[in-house]
Amino acid sequence: MANWFLKRLLSLFITFWGITLISFFIIRLAPGEPISPMADFNPKFTPEMRERLRAQYGLDKPLYVQYLRWVKGLVTLDLGRSFAPDRRPVWDKIKERLPVTILINVLSMLIIFAVAIPLGVASAVKEGSLFDRATTVFVFIGYAMPGFWLALLLMLLFGIKWHILPISGLHSLMGYEQMTWWEKVLDWARHLVLPIFVSAFGGLAGLSRFMRSSMIEVLRQDFIVTARAKGLSERDVIYKHALRNALLPVITLLGLSVPGLVGGSVIFESIFSIPGVGQLMWQAVMARDYPVIMGNLVIVSVLTLLGNLIADICYALVDPRIRLGKS
Repeated sequence: MANWFLKRLLSLFITFWGITLISFFIIRLAPGEPISPMADFNPKFTPEMRERLRAQYGLDKPLYVQYLRWVKGLVTLDLGRSFAPDRRPVWDKIKERLPVTILINVLSMLIIFAVAIPLGVASAVKEGSLFDRATTVFVFIGYAMPGFWLALLLMLLFGIKWHILPISGLHSLMGYEQMTWWEKVLDWARHLVLPIFVSAFGGLAGLSRFMRSSMIEVLRQDFIVTARAKGLSERDVIYKHALRNALLPVITLLGLSVPGLVGGSVIFESIFSIPGVGQLMWQAVMARDYPVIMGNLVIVSVLTLLGNLIADICYALVDPRIRLGKS
């Protein structure tokens, strides 16, 4: 188990290095520079001023030199300074927005797994029934509906037409400071209902269908027939024997779901005006703010790789063949 864990850590480190290397050079392929908004639309901006500004940002150096400087800073946990006029450290910008994104994504993941697994199990046990067909329709709707379109539709219905829920921000702009602690929690909850629902809807549909397929496959195995022949109750057969084996491929999706949720944060945080990492990433891309873009990629990469590592550990704990090194 220890050797397996060390090999996984080494592979994650190599993967992380490859992500930073490829991302750093691909970002530079996009047209324009961070100084383009200031220089291209200012007739008084001379070529000498442009070169001085490029030198100030370190853009006059070869790409490999810029990358080595960035890696040197990353080793010391220094993500550099933003190219924005405030010139704030990148980590300061990220850490003040990261808790919001993590909160929304964690709540979304909890909802997805709490609803999708029982839904998939129930659909598999009642294969071919009216309930199974209804959930199939729900899954198809979830797959076909784009997240941004769903967000706009919910904003139109619940925020503009029915005036039930707020459609932007994390809390009310008026009277928030005078609220009690409990009122602030309720205010936050009302503002996060729609973003969390939009974030969880697509993943909920996909995971429930995946769980159904895995459960149906396990229920057709010989050991399930043997367990029923021994006289075990249907509840014990499903939840003590079939479910554990059906969860093996689902656990793998745990790590694969993290990048999808974080990537989706860019969409719903921009639509709902939520000051999270996704919105910061979008603003940095539009402004060609390279240090902030790379800082966000580092955070997302670390979270994704940690999610994959957690999924592998859970898989090893469930399947003894992995932790014992057997094929």
